[in-house]
Amino acid sequence: MTDPASDVTRDDVTRDDVCVAACADAWRGDGAILASPTGAIPRLGARLAQLTFAPDLLLTDGEATLEYRGAGEGWLPYRAVFQLVAAGRRHVMMGASQLDRYGNQNISCVGDWARPHRQLLGVRGAPGNTVNHATSYWVPKHTPRVFVEHVDMVCGVGYDRPAGPFHELRVVVTDLAVLDFATPDHRMRLRSVHPGVTVDEVRAATGFDLTVPARVPVTREPSAAELALIGGLRR
Repeated sequence: MTDPASDVTRDDVTRDDVCVAACADAWRGDGAILASPTGAIPRLGARLAQLTFAPDLLLTDGEATLEYRGAGEGWLPYRAVFQLVAAGRRHVMMGASQLDRYGNQNISCVGDWARPHRQLLGVRGAPGNTVNHATSYWVPKHTPRVFVEHVDMVCGVGYDRPAGPFHELRVVVTDLAVLDFATPDHRMRLRSVHPGVTVDEVRAATGFDLTVPARVPVTREPSAAELALIGGLRR
């Protein structure tokens, strides 16, 4: 089926396209804040959001130039980012080497932190991000090695730890599903499965018991107009 507004057909939709749209939706309703996506799929998602339903979203080129529709529109030196962080005027989408059911994130090491058998990035800005403003996660490969019962080291702060009034873990987007923490005790919940993925597949790829509603919807596919924008952004 072809949308007359575009020559892109629904048969052209890939899993990556679905993930880009899901990442874009993470910033829906945020208004004029700084979006800080980490990785190619989240960055495409943030730019898609800015081009469609979130025109007030602020994006940088990854360094210090604020961009709008691909053109420079301002200057945001690194030191000024910390002012936005402290003011809560930012929504970051980070990666995660490990995540547990309460959203504690690890990007520092695997194994005992005193003598790890894998050294990773270090905590970086994860603690400050999670206690000061909205945080989401992008996980390109949903496996039990990432979604674990307990993280080996807490970098990003989860819901079972004191984090203050500005703590908000929005969504986790993976190659299989979208997850969130919209439960009474803030345990991770399966929000939607991507087209072609089953609930059982997501459960099998998760190292703890997910909260699964009685009815799990399918993640939306991008519209033909959005697909055309995604294609242009990729090029």
